[in-house]
Amino acid sequence: MEWKVLKTEESYQIAAKRMIEIFHVEEEGPLLDELELLILLIKDYDDRNHPLPKLDPIQTILVKMNEMGIKSKDLVPLIGSKGHVSAVLSGKREITLKMAQRLKDFFQLPAEVFI
Repeated sequence: MEWKVLKTEESYQIAAKRMIEIFHVEEEGPLLDELELLILLIKDYDDRNHPLPKLDPIQTILVKMNEMGIKSKDLVPLIGSKGHVSAVLSGKREITLKMAQRLKDFFQLPAEVFI
């Protein structure tokens, strides 16, 4: 089949079914090329039609802190002084790009979550 940009739910379902059929291909060749193309087309369709909700960075940090059983003092190496941590967690101070990078690495989440 010659693949094109997925514009309908029907074409999306056909592409998804085909991707599952050939998902375990490992050897270089036309099947691997087809798989890589299908992954891109499906991702594009999902991004256009099913965008992920914007997460609140502060809520995300608080949830991850709770999950990991850590306290705000544990964020000092990532954010700065206790005052900086408190200001960030209360929403009085913006998360900088450096902070976002450190938080990304620490919490194993995409940096975009914190920006």
